[in-house]
Amino acid sequence: MAKNVFKDFLNRKKHIIYNIEFWKTLGLLSKKNNYATEATFETKPCKLYRLEDAPSTSVTLNKEDALRMYTRMHTIRRLETSAGSLYKEKIVRGFCHLYSGQEAVAVGIKEAMRPHDAVITAYRAHGWTYLMGVEPLGVLAELCGRQSGCARGKGGSMHMYTDNFYGGNGIVGAQVPLGAGIALALKYKGTDGVCIALYGDGAANQGQVFEAYNMAKLWDLPCIFVCENNGYGMGTSAERASAEVNFYQRGMYVPGLWVDGMDVLAVKECFKYAINYAASGKGPLVIEAATYRYSGHSMSDPGTSYRTRDEIQEVRQTRDPITSFKEKIISTELVTADEIKKSTEKLERPSMMLRKKQKQTRR
Repeated sequence: MAKNVFKDFLNRKKHIIYNIEFWKTLGLLSKKNNYATEATFETKPCKLYRLEDAPSTSVTLNKEDALRMYTRMHTIRRLETSAGSLYKEKIVRGFCHLYSGQEAVAVGIKEAMRPHDAVITAYRAHGWTYLMGVEPLGVLAELCGRQSGCARGKGGSMHMYTDNFYGGNGIVGAQVPLGAGIALALKYKGTDGVCIALYGDGAANQGQVFEAYNMAKLWDLPCIFVCENNGYGMGTSAERASAEVNFYQRGMYVPGLWVDGMDVLAVKECFKYAINYAASGKGPLVIEAATYRYSGHSMSDPGTSYRTRDEIQEVRQTRDPITSFKEKIISTELVTADEIKKSTEKLERPSMMLRKKQKQTRR
């Protein structure tokens, strides 16, 4: 009798435990299903110049896209932090211009680009080199003058290159007419490829920039001129150096767009529109991406003699492109904080990777 009672008790206990586990599992599955497979975000509208239609302000992302974009921005930020550290240790020699704060511009453009589109930029080129296919270690090796660098250690910070990336350029504004030339080559070959030529607000006052606008419009070249307006040309604010600070309107006969360069989603949609426009034979565009650089003009510039530390800190706290994007994709339950952590924790600090390789080489 006692055995039967005990056996009955065990059966009931198993049944209760099974049910508890079942409901727990169901609850976990329900919780998992609460996370969306895709989400739609609204962005700040672009300002238009000599254009009738505008880029979409509605952007739909899936989880994979969101994690890729976040990881790319995060990688560029860590890459530049490592480059700055190596420079301070005097391992990196020569010039070194960091891209920290401007990551959303490069990543947003890259998300909109097609494999056969080309890019040329100025001397703030580390992030673009990575986005166009060079591993972070290859970028840092180039900075350190090593043969394993993307230009065999001979280019340094300002002269990196890879497939469809025509490099950083050390002469202010010199890359803009080169970008028009690349666009001419793409048109001559009969492809629908587009060249994206980036320059800063300081370079926007160079005469060769206006010459490039003229030739690009005359020949309807598939060229997108991108002014990364980070507010300062070396130590001079845009307002003190330019009579017209609406850089997207300075093409005169070339249509233009202004985009919030601190919002990677706004940049992505803007350039989807721009690439379709230029590739369809309508000619060039001028785009102003309003952004901000946290570091000085170069490593030799502390960046605080012409602006306050409070100004920099305010931008970091209220407009940081990486933090704001992270908050967006988590708040819509597109991704979880754990998924973001996992996507970035596997990224070993690039400077540590370089030091490990140096030790192995010495052995």
